[in-house]
Amino acid sequence: MMWYYGGAPAGWGGVVMMTLSMIVFWSVLGVAGVLVLRRTAETGRRGSALRILEERLAKGEIDVEEFDRVRKTLSTR
Repeated sequence: MMWYYGGAPAGWGGVVMMTLSMIVFWSVLGVAGVLVLRRTAETGRRGSALRILEERLAKGEIDVEEFDRVRKTLSTR
């Protein structure tokens, strides 16, 4: 079976290179997707933690000193 690429036969070397290229392409795309999803999830957790902390301050469950201490702890993580 002859595979043609640009008018010249590619042979088995071309088939192997195309297969490896596709594996690398999809792997890089998958890793990039996972990294984006992890970063988005981390940002969402931090934002919701700060929002909860602000709500607790507004309700009077904690004082300003406690709020500042916990907010600084959250911002370092």
